[in-house]
Amino acid sequence: MADATTTTSRIPEDLTAGGSRRRVKVRGSVVVMTLYLLFLMLPIYWLLNMSLKTNTEILNDFTLWPNDLTFANYETILTDPSWYLGYVNSIIYVTMNTVISLAVALPAAYAFSRYTFLGDKHLFFWLLTNRMAPPAVFALPFFQLYSSVGLFDTHIAVALAHTLFNVPLAVWILEGFMRGVPKEIDETAYIDGYSFGKFFVKIFMPLIASGIGVAAFFCFMFSWVELLLSRTLTSVDAKPIAAIMTRTQGASGIDWGVLAAAGILTIVPGALVIYFVRNYIAKGFALGRV
Repeated sequence: MADATTTTSRIPEDLTAGGSRRRVKVRGSVVVMTLYLLFLMLPIYWLLNMSLKTNTEILNDFTLWPNDLTFANYETILTDPSWYLGYVNSIIYVTMNTVISLAVALPAAYAFSRYTFLGDKHLFFWLLTNRMAPPAVFALPFFQLYSSVGLFDTHIAVALAHTLFNVPLAVWILEGFMRGVPKEIDETAYIDGYSFGKFFVKIFMPLIASGIGVAAFFCFMFSWVELLLSRTLTSVDAKPIAAIMTRTQGASGIDWGVLAAAGILTIVPGALVIYFVRNYIAKGFALGRV
């Protein structure tokens, strides 16, 4: 009886100890995650902090928030054509690049996922090697080529240059999603009298909508943040915001407040794209193709 009583009295202590360990583990995870988020958000907060200060305060005082709050930096960007046209140019060629990349990648990915032909694996690997090459390798050839045919300093020049990197990535992503769609769906559609174009647009593309969203996201983000090619292939008419931000030094020095405000406004489009395709990106990770 004594042993039974002792055992019974020990059970709550063990359970209590186990519960304490779980609470400590959960609290430790929360602390680590909080520190990690603070580490990630600190540069963005500091950029926002600088964008709301004057240059005098930025250079002379170290403050966690603006002492003299000002929106003059944002007003400069939104009213000065040399600034806001950079955003317009970037949006134009990024949109063109995303549309062209998906239009080329969709049929290519379908061919890789549905057919077997001579050299298919080698061709697929060759596409990925183009994506692995740094943009600096192609800057000089593109510059000479576009200058010769009159495409220098145009939106289509940058859009076409970026497709060299975005098409292989889009093909790789889309091919994985397409392999997950049974081939029987294709055969059933053909038996029902669907042409290939009608089947592909009305039946097949809705089935891989998440893959299209993921591919569009990565095409958009690469083209939006890429600097070397977009700066080399433009000068005035199609100069993107990324290139303008690297040329902010004047006779009076660097305008740090305007540069910080431009940085904040540059983050906004990417954040909006991530928000709208976040569910598609999660599906891409789940399928192991991202």
